[in-house]
Amino acid sequence: MTFKPTSYQPYDFANRRHIGPSPAEMNDMLKVVGADSLESLIDETVPVDIRQSEPLEWGEALSERDTLYHLRQVADKNQVLTSLIGQGYYGTMTPPVILRNILENPAWYTAYTPYQPEISQGRLEALLNFQTMVCDLTALDIANASLLDEATAAAEAMTMAQRSSKSKSKTFFIDENCHAQNIEVMKTRAEPIGIEVIVGNPDTDLNAEEVFGAVFQYPGTYGHVRDFTAIIEALHENKALAVMIADPMALALLKAPGEMGADITVGSTQRFGVPMGFGGPHAAYMATRDAYKRSMPGRIIGVSIDSRGNKAYRLSLQTREQHIRREKATSNVCTAQALLAVMASMYAVFHGPDGIKAIAQIIHQHTVRLSAGLEKLGFKVEPSVFFDTITVEVGAMQGVILNAAVANGINLRKIGEDRIGISLDEQTRPEVIEAVWSAFGGNNMVDDEHQEMDYRLPEDVARTSEYLTHPIFHKNRAEQEITRYIRKLADRDLALDRAMIPLGSCTMKLNATVEMIPITWPQFGDIHPFAPRNQVDGYYEMIDDLSDKLCQITGYDAISMQPNSGAQGEYAGLTTIRNYHNARGDEHRNVCLIPTSAHGTNPATAQMVGYKVVVVKSAENGDIDVADFREKAEKHSENLAACMITYPSTHGVFEETVREVCEITHDHGAQVYIDGANMNAMVGLAQPGKIGGDVSHLNLHKTFCIPHGGGGPGMGPIGVLSHLEPYLPGHPELDAAVGPVSAAPFGSPSILPISWAYCLAMGGEGLTQATKVAILNANYIAKRLEGAYEVLYTSNGRVAHECIIDTRPLKDRANVTVEDVAKRLIDCGFHAPTMSWPVAGTLMIEPTESETKFELDRFCDAMLAIHSEAKDIEEGRIDAENNPLKNAPHTVEDLVGEWERPYSREQACYPPGAFRVDKYWSPVNRVDNSYGDRNLVCSCPPLEDYEDAAE
Repeated sequence: MTFKPTSYQPYDFANRRHIGPSPAEMNDMLKVVGADSLESLIDETVPVDIRQSEPLEWGEALSERDTLYHLRQVADKNQVLTSLIGQGYYGTMTPPVILRNILENPAWYTAYTPYQPEISQGRLEALLNFQTMVCDLTALDIANASLLDEATAAAEAMTMAQRSSKSKSKTFFIDENCHAQNIEVMKTRAEPIGIEVIVGNPDTDLNAEEVFGAVFQYPGTYGHVRDFTAIIEALHENKALAVMIADPMALALLKAPGEMGADITVGSTQRFGVPMGFGGPHAAYMATRDAYKRSMPGRIIGVSIDSRGNKAYRLSLQTREQHIRREKATSNVCTAQALLAVMASMYAVFHGPDGIKAIAQIIHQHTVRLSAGLEKLGFKVEPSVFFDTITVEVGAMQGVILNAAVANGINLRKIGEDRIGISLDEQTRPEVIEAVWSAFGGNNMVDDEHQEMDYRLPEDVARTSEYLTHPIFHKNRAEQEITRYIRKLADRDLALDRAMIPLGSCTMKLNATVEMIPITWPQFGDIHPFAPRNQVDGYYEMIDDLSDKLCQITGYDAISMQPNSGAQGEYAGLTTIRNYHNARGDEHRNVCLIPTSAHGTNPATAQMVGYKVVVVKSAENGDIDVADFREKAEKHSENLAACMITYPSTHGVFEETVREVCEITHDHGAQVYIDGANMNAMVGLAQPGKIGGDVSHLNLHKTFCIPHGGGGPGMGPIGVLSHLEPYLPGHPELDAAVGPVSAAPFGSPSILPISWAYCLAMGGEGLTQATKVAILNANYIAKRLEGAYEVLYTSNGRVAHECIIDTRPLKDRANVTVEDVAKRLIDCGFHAPTMSWPVAGTLMIEPTESETKFELDRFCDAMLAIHSEAKDIEEGRIDAENNPLKNAPHTVEDLVGEWERPYSREQACYPPGAFRVDKYWSPVNRVDNSYGDRNLVCSCPPLEDYEDAAE
């Protein structure tokens, strides 16, 4: 028997691992769109003068098997030692039940930010648990649902203290015992907005009368533990606020910051089961007193009710405030670290207060044993009281001891030229302590590891108050229970593993399994961010190669991987521009032109770097009004620093005038920032660095496949042209002259293997094809909905990767709001598109290239059926108030309960688009947002509330 040769490769990404429609389906779609071919569609959509001339090329695309093999070879170049470096990063044990069922589970990592609460009840509960955990451990009234990292959380706390303090001072005090990266990020954030920073000893250098606030690390970076109550009282007497950066593991044994009088407490929950990952991602936390809750940045989960009066969770207060308040926003934080916050909260749910306390006690007792042994060897150990960190005076022996420790498989912290820092953690075993003693010359020490050790915690800061008292932290001890609890929460949610999430501007695309696998390898996860350079060759090889590929994709000359979110990328980009102008003696340049169509974070970011925002009008077709842009550029020419534009535009089209806008900006001595949120429409077709951009950020959690994780993690690296490269963010660990914007040198590098694997497995040709199909899918949806809905913005009759459809006529004719449409889509088994942004009363739809024609048609069928229902209301066939749109979403309770509605149960629960067998059921009816804001509850309700809801 002979076989006919085939070109089909079973594990080739070109065969639809990332691209949904088959070639045959694409042909059918092109007929609907009215294009002769995919190439002709692209020619009609993307202006010829911005098209790149050279194709993306870095070798043949790899199969899945070869991709994993290649990543394994590179990962093995990282040396996994036991790092006792501390400084905010510690070894931890991720409970396997959490590793497998959350971190490795697409039901959790593919979820979107919970802006549609009805289909987000599972992750909202998990994040509410996180907030409750933080409030309990810090003894403060309210916490947010996470921030990006400890250093940026400290910077946010500093600016929050300035907003909230009644002091008129412009000076902020930083305890010299804070971790170095925290100090430097706060300095970076303070300088552009005119905050003077004093770093010093709080006992000798802090004058409470001269500051609006002060921050203290607890425990300190060298291990010191002290009570700050008296210092905080002095601050309060002078109308200043106190911020504490506290280790939540230490708070299991130490007096809570709230009990010392702290107004704001921040920190990292990394050691609650989240691997170090060479620096991230990890969930930071922030907690504050009730009086300051409306000044707190980030997202807050609250408890409300649904239309039946049942308990329901939702985002409260600061929901996307940067999009609403724009340049008046207090922060540009748009993404957080939801997935990592869920992991940390489940760590607390699984271990409970007794387990957390036991872990903290073991860590401390190991540190006492280590310290006692070093003292026995004759070394001076400081401080005398500590939690998990000690500092040892070693003099000229420092290098010898550090090298001996590495030979024993252990990294210690180099402090100055004559001291060594050691921080123990949950992973510390007796053999590790003995290896440290050995490095210090204690090869023949006799020690009974089972002897009872004295505590070395100061008595005045011993914790006496309870924490984690809610039943949720006591009922999931058995793995069977926690497994079912995690599954129960996941089943309440609608994530990308169930259905398309067609969110415009958010690019919810496939997070391929092969790309996700490497992030849990120890060679990537168990690396300290400050490990010696010669131990992380694999990380540097990956970062360098991914940077080279991103430079080729964008047309820029250099990349900084430090920003760990899109918002951080914006901030880093404008900070780089500001550094450039200042170095040239142009400190007066402080005006930033921003079109009304720009992302809401853009004006908030400009405000954070001290820039004055000048808004530029949009033309009727949604494009930048070039005449208005030119006029305002000329008016502010002397002081013009930058413009911020999004390309393709937020309205979903490739504007023909982008080069002209960039030229106008450059003619007036300013720099062009091109927001990279819509880069999924450009990869392989156009390069922002070649069309006039000086700097752009890239959302790796959008275009380059890092999962959204329910609202984070994210990565927002920035690309720059060569003249800006010297002004990119630096880091104290890299001996850079420019200050950092994030805690770790490379942001959240443990998720970079995802984007790298995507580039390797797709190849340049595959990435370009993905862009083309993303544009095809968007145009297909726009064409199929034509006649029922108006597509607001087109260019040459085409849209880019997303389209905005107008639902306002439904409101005018049938009183059907955009929210009604969004909630009805839940009944159809879909997450709604982006609502009312950038135009109120519209839906912005972005299908991405990953969705198949079947799923696109299912969505279009649902949207057309919704239009038909609105038509029935308009023409009197359905009651104007009691109808499927107004009552959506419908729950199982609606299906089985009493039914007195003027439409059938089947129409309610099984509209077009909904699956009959595998239907997604919303766990709650429509959530009452107004009730939630009037009755703000942001921690776990008492158990009787759950019982009342069940009844």
